[in-house]
Amino acid sequence: MPKAGITVEECVITQWFKQVGDVVEVGDILFNYETDKATFECESTASGEILAILREEGDEVPVLEAVCVVGSPGESYTLDEPEADTSLHTNTDANTNTDTNINTNTDANASTNTHMNGHANANPNLGKINIEQGLERKISPRAKEAARKAGVDITCALGSGPAGRIIERDVKELERNRFGRGLAGAGRAEGAEGEDGEAREVREAMGRLDYPNEYKDVKFTSMRKATAKAMMTSLSTIAQVTNQHSFDATTIINIRSRIKTSGEIFGLSNITYNDMVVYAVSRVIENHPNLNAHVVDNNIIRQFKNVHIGIAVDTPKGLYVPVVRNANKLSLDEIAVEIRRLAALCQDGKVTADLFEGATFTISNLGALGVEMFTPVINPPQTGILGVCGITTKVREISGELQGYQSMNLALTYDHCVIDGWPASKFLKDLCQTMENFDLLLLQHLRRGDLI
Repeated sequence: MPKAGITVEECVITQWFKQVGDVVEVGDILFNYETDKATFECESTASGEILAILREEGDEVPVLEAVCVVGSPGESYTLDEPEADTSLHTNTDANTNTDTNINTNTDANASTNTHMNGHANANPNLGKINIEQGLERKISPRAKEAARKAGVDITCALGSGPAGRIIERDVKELERNRFGRGLAGAGRAEGAEGEDGEAREVREAMGRLDYPNEYKDVKFTSMRKATAKAMMTSLSTIAQVTNQHSFDATTIINIRSRIKTSGEIFGLSNITYNDMVVYAVSRVIENHPNLNAHVVDNNIIRQFKNVHIGIAVDTPKGLYVPVVRNANKLSLDEIAVEIRRLAALCQDGKVTADLFEGATFTISNLGALGVEMFTPVINPPQTGILGVCGITTKVREISGELQGYQSMNLALTYDHCVIDGWPASKFLKDLCQTMENFDLLLLQHLRRGDLI
């Protein structure tokens, strides 16, 4: 498995393009794989026949671990502790103790042929566990050995491997939770006669609590793991404070309405409220350099000359944050086009790592879902993130009369180690005033020679 980045520890195989027996040349695409941020193609580094495919689609594979074998037809090879199915069959029928049949073929040619052809010559019953509910589950040899050393009941493990196969990490998780340890011990204490009554009663109770038709377990994807790790790191290492402000959205509502009606005549894109917020932020934040910055080594504030805004994009695979580069130099229409291009790449899964690098500030918009207030979490090493909320109707007093108006909330989360409450609030105030006078902002930059 190629190492797709300095911090990448494992990748997920998404699609194989070759099968055992196929002949490949150097540079042929073997499979696609993805990290938490991007999808890549793996090219063959050797010419020959594919002798074995060691990892399946959906497998999370540590970087630099073997995923397939390429060589001459009939060539033998060895692997260091391959994570493959073993010929282990366990029967937990009440009338018998654990019955393990290990089918070992010591013939060198037969053994080599089995490895070279993956599971093609394997007995379909090998490597499966029959548990009391009548289900069949596969285990790996390392999982079996880890369970033996830990003294846990492997039938209690939740298989996270392909087709529910129990692998070593499932046993480690079982050991951390100490789930099944008592049952394993009880079963061994009774010896060849099987489990004692108390242990069997506990096992049966656990079976009754395991409602197989009422829920499903969804494994964390590599992206979900990376997002969770980043968020926990952010919340545990940054002194985060969130300020909430609102502004009269009447002007931007009118501008967007006019663009939807007549924008096509002038060659404009379907500009959204979010595009307008990004445009305004890219101009206002230039006067607040500590928010357009990174924290370096916990003692340096690295202020950037240009504004590179990360845009949170929700996809079926998880949250992507591609970057609109040099947003302060783009027109409103150019920003709208770029955001739509980046969002489409994320939705289609056609992303590369460079799309997510270098953001100096992030914007997360939940307004379309009707969210009125939330506290976005900073993406380290950035010093701030802006949450954009939905438009709501508020009431204010004008000349002694109560009048309704359309309001939008903004939420700024900032690093209090870098930015104090006053300058952070000043940024939000400036941004709200700019949004309320968005038409004047456009005129100001037209005067400077910018285009809408």
